[in-house]
Amino acid sequence: MDDPKEGERDATESAPLPFRAAVDALRSARLRPQIEIDPVKAPRRLAPFAYALEAAVVDGDEDLADGRLILLHDPAGHDAWQGSFRLVTLVRAELEPEMAADPLLPDVCWSWLTGALQSRGLSCGQPSGTVTRAGSHYFGGLSERPPASQIEIRASWTPREGLGGVPDTAAHLASWCDLLAQIAGLPPAAPGDASIVTLPQRRGPQSR
Repeated sequence: MDDPKEGERDATESAPLPFRAAVDALRSARLRPQIEIDPVKAPRRLAPFAYALEAAVVDGDEDLADGRLILLHDPAGHDAWQGSFRLVTLVRAELEPEMAADPLLPDVCWSWLTGALQSRGLSCGQPSGTVTRAGSHYFGGLSERPPASQIEIRASWTPREGLGGVPDTAAHLASWCDLLAQIAGLPPAAPGDASIVTLPQRRGPQSR
């Protein structure tokens, strides 16, 4: 069978230079060891060019949080983006039901995203997104499972383009990994903004 990663590499090599440079920066970024990241097939209908990554925060054989980051590029520019690049993300993690019931949790989670970008000195345009809390109760053959609650952040933003029209995608990836680590309940990799609220209690690791 053909390797899907080879197909993604071939498609990227035929893309415009700014997009190739932005993807190369994503591929070469150095991340904290608890985060496992792999390229995946990118959606084709969102923009002329796209590159996608999936990541998980791992503790042994357990996943604490997971997400996907997609880099979109339209060389002609996009009115809604107000730029030629756009980053789109999904991040999710399991929570204790008591924590998930906190009415301030959506605002806190959104502040994790904006704070992760600001802590690395990144500016972005047109940020938008949703924070969703979901609860599951099990019945019948699954009734022995305890209730589960999940937090999910969906967001997109336009990264500021630098020299040659290329955004600093490596820094944006690092800030996204900061968000993943924070929603997983890991301590910060380096001293950060003390005003950022961390998650005091979350459900135990989930089996992979």
